[in-house]
Amino acid sequence: MSVEERDPKTGYLMTGHEWNGIKELNTPVPRLVYYVLIVTFIFAVVYWLLMPAFPTGSSFTKGLLGADDRAAVTASVKQAAVARSAWTDQIAGRSFAQIEADPALMKAVRETGRTLFGDNCSVCHGGGAKGGKGFPNLTTSSWLFGGSPEAIEQTIRVGINSTHPDSRISQMPAFGRDGILKRDEIENVVAYVRSLMDSKAATAIPAATIEKGKAVFAANCAACHGPEAKGNPEVGAPNLINHYYMHGRDEWALYTDVWGGLKGQMPGWEGRLSPVDRKILALYLVDLGKKRP
Repeated sequence: MSVEERDPKTGYLMTGHEWNGIKELNTPVPRLVYYVLIVTFIFAVVYWLLMPAFPTGSSFTKGLLGADDRAAVTASVKQAAVARSAWTDQIAGRSFAQIEADPALMKAVRETGRTLFGDNCSVCHGGGAKGGKGFPNLTTSSWLFGGSPEAIEQTIRVGINSTHPDSRISQMPAFGRDGILKRDEIENVVAYVRSLMDSKAATAIPAATIEKGKAVFAANCAACHGPEAKGNPEVGAPNLINHYYMHGRDEWALYTDVWGGLKGQMPGWEGRLSPVDRKILALYLVDLGKKRP
């Protein structure tokens, strides 16, 4: 087949290719395609002139319109901050008690606090702030360093066993691993603690074991947890007679805690959260605790 051959119906030349009797036409590109390409080229040239487009090493061409997405976002953030200042200034200037007594401000605290908590705290404490193994439930009244808004805000600011110079410090010795207590002493003190937090356990455990455990507790644990095991927020020692145990309340969990010790850690948020945000978070958490049945 010759490339000079023309199709009798369309008048187009043949390409010279043929497959099983089917001949290929040298069909020209539709004019519409050329129009689209021309329009696209013109648009690209105009866009390159008007908008930031080409890198120039350490910078880029600014464009005739001077468009700057970063500046637009910065301006938007500033506008949002101005809008928020109507109530954030009130939170910054009022005491915790005054804020809690203002329904309008507390509505803003709940809405903003939920977002702040979700963005910064939920990865450890859970979306509902109910914690998990090794992480405290923040919806209860059991707070290591106190559950007042002021105490919570301070804990958020400096953290626990963190790198902040004013960090709260809390650590339970490894009584078994470090040889401070013998195995039977650990078993006895665990039995004593279980008798304090569970009335059923108190009746099931021999009285002699409880008495031995009480003596061990007085000599080794009362200094931090208090003589009645109700905790001491000054040193971050938890209340042992409530129902909130981060690592479990069963006999094995308690034995493991006493044997290996505990040292939790929470980062200080002073460098990431503003004073107003920390205040909002503290009030939000206190408010969550008030919703407990």
